[in-house]
This record gives sequence, structure tokens and C-alpha cells, in this order.
Amino acid sequence: MTRRTAAVLTAAAMVWAASARAGTIFKHIIVVVQENRTPDNLFGSNPTFEPGVDIATSGPTSTGRMVTLTPVALNGCYDISHSHASFEDAYTKGFDTEPHNSPKGCTVPSFPQYKYVDNSTGAVQPYFDIATANGFANRMFQTNQGPSFPAHQFLFGGTSAPVASTGLLAAENPTGEAGAGCTAGDTALVALIDAVGSETSHQAIYPCFDHQTLGDLLDAAATPIGWRYYSPGDTSIWTAPNAIRHICLPAMVGGVRECTGSDWVRDVVTSSPSQVLTDIGACTLQPVSWVIPTGEESDHAGINNGSGPSWVASVVNAVGSAALCNGESYWKDTAIFVTWDDWGGWFDHVPPFKVTSPYKWGAGYTYGFRVPLLVVSAYTHPGQVSNAIFDFGSILAFIEKNFGLGFIGPGTSTLTRYADYQATLPGRGDLSVFFTLTRAKKFSPIASALTTRDFINAPKSVVGPDDD
Repeated sequence: MTRRTAAVLTAAAMVWAASARAGTIFKHIIVVVQENRTPDNLFGSNPTFEPGVDIATSGPTSTGRMVTLTPVALNGCYDISHSHASFEDAYTKGFDTEPHNSPKGCTVPSFPQYKYVDNSTGAVQPYFDIATANGFANRMFQTNQGPSFPAHQFLFGGTSAPVASTGLLAAENPTGEAGAGCTAGDTALVALIDAVGSETSHQAIYPCFDHQTLGDLLDAAATPIGWRYYSPGDTSIWTAPNAIRHICLPAMVGGVRECTGSDWVRDVVTSSPSQVLTDIGACTLQPVSWVIPTGEESDHAGINNGSGPSWVASVVNAVGSAALCNGESYWKDTAIFVTWDDWGGWFDHVPPFKVTSPYKWGAGYTYGFRVPLLVVSAYTHPGQVSNAIFDFGSILAFIEKNFGLGFIGPGTSTLTRYADYQATLPGRGDLSVFFTLTRAKKFSPIASALTTRDFINAPKSVVGPDDD
């Protein structure tokens, strides 16, 4: 980041902080969560696409050999393991030690982890366009060192702990019968990891937890703040509220275990993520939204169909092009954060900072590798690149700050405060640096192969999330 950029961002943060004391800044915040990419992988086709970005074009293997990153299709046929064990392999040995699958008919290249997404036909150009027109974070890390199920718990509740005030965290995706959360099959189990990084010191448990989430803070505000979680299915590992017992309230309905809680019925949409586009058009967008893709739209290697960049562009374009709602502009009162839930096994050259002391929060399981973060709003001007350190907790903390909420975790000790609180400690970045509230920019649509209407009219997805 240049001195000029740093000065602009610092000034922007001061303006934001002063304005925040006077009341809510953004009336709407949308968190778009894609799947399994790193900055080096997703943006490696043009590593200098704007001044200040930090994208590598090569990386070392476990033997010290330097490998040049080469192109692979966004919808490539193979997938790389992104379990906690794979994280440890990549972190301590090298990314080439991570296992990968070899589906029938799929030709897996040498050094399959050391790839960037091919953009020769513009496959991921919408992501580049969103980034250059808005904000890009060089140091956004996933909070956890593992796959999707715990990652989405951190994105929704700041922790993957089964209950409040425990040092144990859910570390993997559930195994056993299909599904995740409080409506999973009876034999479903999720591994727990302790403060020294062991997944064997405690028995695996059923993946149904109970602790406070950001949704609860929003509900408990003096004037309740609406929220909505758009996801691809009731039992998806990407549908974080399904694992929170008091939100789900599991019950047998017609011989099938289903979520029946009032929060679930009101706030969780599992018919189709594209409902967010309909809600934006109907002026019914809630103040806080989590937007989770279908498998086809997810960017997840091995299951996506290449539509992810268009999907994200459609959300941005729907907000930017929306008609006035009750006399107000969604474009001028909405902040959009676009991130990816984990590294997906792909190489990235920036090592995360790990919590190794067993006497600190998140020990044994935080933090994971870099993931992209794009920050979009009318007040985020082109070329804003930050080197501040962010993680999923930074997004939660920003939402809490914007709406004047407290922190999610119990107590006052750093050991019992979750990722949102940790993200506010000294040395961590504040996402308000991406907003200069003194002037709004005009919205310019993001070009993409598929449009908002295409996603609204698309048939219901039959592709489930990853299970590794």
C-alpha cells in the first residue's frame, strides 16, 4: 500500500468513526460467501491488476523447488483436500503434500495445488472488475484452519464451538449420514479440536450446537434488526444456522427431522439463494444478509459450472441498479463484502499467523490461509487496496459497529470472546478504512456472462456442497 493510499484510508476511517458515533452508517450489509479460493489462485492470471495488490506467480514445494503457477479452468475437474490435516501439511511441509482427488476421466496436472484460474476467455473478469472499481484486501485470512462447515460457523457466529465458553472447536465437516446441523442423520459426527491442535483428545459429537450468534445480537437490539440467511439447502454444511439448536429447533415432521424454529422459518431461506435478488427488486432486503451460493455458482473446484463470477456480479448489480425503495437508494446505503470460505487447497504465498499458545482464544485452530475479500459500496472508491490484517471476525465486528451492537461471545475475558472481538484487538484492521463517506460514486454495472434475471429464472440447483 502506498503512503498516499494509507493516508486516504486512514482519513476515511476517521470520517467513518465520527459518523458512526452519530448513528448507523449503512442500512444494509450483505456478506457474499463463495468457496475455496486464495488470492494467488483466483487473481493469478493478472498479478499486477492494480497497484498495491500482493499476488505471487510461483511458490516453493516441500522439497524447496520453486514452481511457477500455471492456469487451470475455474470449473476444473479435480478438487484438493482442505481438511485441517491438509492445512497442517501445507503449512508445515508444503502445498504439494495436500491430497487431491482424481475423478474418472479427469486429467490431474503435475503440482495441481500450484495453479491460477485461467482468465483468457474472461471467466473471472467480473471479480477483477469488482475489485478495481472498489476495495481489495491483501491480508484477509480465513479464521479457521479447515473446511466449510466450521468456516461458515465462524462467518455466522464468530466460533465453531459446540457451546459457549469452551476451548474446543468443531474442526472438520461432519461425517456419517448425509447432512449437517441439527437435522443431520443420527450417525453424523463432527471432530472437535483442542487448544494444542489435537482432534483425538475428545470424542466427536453430533453437529448441533448452542451458543449466541450474530443473528441473536441483531434480534436482541433495542429495535430488532432484521437478518436473512440465503442458502442452497436445509442440511447443507454451508447453511450455518442449521447447526444452532435454538435457531433450528429440530423436530420430527412427518417422520423427517426438520428445523421448526421461528427464527429459522422467518430468517433462513433455503429454497434458492437467488431469492436475495428477488428481495432486492421487491425492496424487502433485510438490514443484514448472508448470501451462500449453490454448488454450481460456488467456485468450488470439481462441482462449479463457472457461473460464480456472474453470480456475484448479479448481486452487486442488483443492489447498484435497484429502483428507489421507500425513497431511498440501496446503492447508497449498502455495503457488500465478498469473501471465500476457505483456501480450497490452492497455493498462497502469504503464511497466516497462528495462535499457538494454549492460553489464548482459538489456540490450535486459528488462523487459516488467505482468502480474497472484495469490499463494495458507493463510498468505496477505485484502487483501494489495504494491507491491514482481516479475517471473518472483521466482517462480524464491522456489522456490530455499524448497528451499535455488542460482541457475540460471553464474558469479558479474551478467552471467552469470539472472532468478532479478537478482530478489534491492537494490530488488527478495521474494515471502515474502505469507506469514504464524504462522497458517493455513481454505480457502474459489472459486465458478466449471466444476468440477474438468468439466476432468478434458473431451475433449482441439484448440486450439493462439498463433503471433504
